[in-house]
Amino acid sequence: MNGIVHPFTGALHEQDGKGNIQVTLDGTVGIFGTDGHWISGELRECDPQLCGWVGGPQIANHRVNSQQGV
Repeated sequence: MNGIVHPFTGALHEQDGKGNIQVTLDGTVGIFGTDGHWISGELRECDPQLCGWVGGPQIANHRVNSQQGV
């Protein structure tokens, strides 16, 4: 999975493929909503702002050309 590592805690925030965010820190895992609310797992704290970034809509940037050589 692709995700973002929190710059202070080192927790890895990733999409779980079901619309939620999986957060892993020191071998413990928690599942959270995109607004940061806890759903399940041993880990019960996350960064709600980072959950929003990871779980939010993926919008193409008009400044980045996805076609090579054009």
